[in-house]
Amino acid sequence: MSIRRKLSLALYYSIAKKLPESDAVISLGAKKFRRYLCKNIFESASNSCNIEKGVFFGSGKGISIGEYSGIGLNARVQGPLIIGNYVMMGPEVMIYTKNHKIDNLAIPMVKQGITKPQCVTIEDDVWIGARAIILPGVTIGKGSVIAAGAVVTKDVEPYSVMGGIPAKRIKSRME
Repeated sequence: MSIRRKLSLALYYSIAKKLPESDAVISLGAKKFRRYLCKNIFESASNSCNIEKGVFFGSGKGISIGEYSGIGLNARVQGPLIIGNYVMMGPEVMIYTKNHKIDNLAIPMVKQGITKPQCVTIEDDVWIGARAIILPGVTIGKGSVIAAGAVVTKDVEPYSVMGGIPAKRIKSRME
């Protein structure tokens, strides 16, 4: 890990993560500062992305975020994660790319380790509602809407509106 990346991570978690929300009356340049740091931390970050207050992304390894896309307030995400262009993300969204192993009944789950990371891909023009959870390996198709509180366990077809636990297709935006 480069010195620039380490310094950016230190500044993000010690200062930038705690700065005001992007649309606060007095934001103290928080949006631009977080963006600048994430451009040094993520695999790629566009010049127009927005990382909101309180976002946790670990080391940022394997994360990319496209044009005019944002990660919402207090979200928790992991890499590998590809966020396309024009993606809206509500507060407290959780995106997981790995999980606990549970295969061996002879070993306590806490001692089995974690699964190999599976990339989550969020295609262009997607809206993810507050407190939605997206599980490892999922692809959310272009133009889709994920309802607040939904738990997405499987790939989402383009232009779908999904909701529930587990998330099910409510309708197509093309109808």
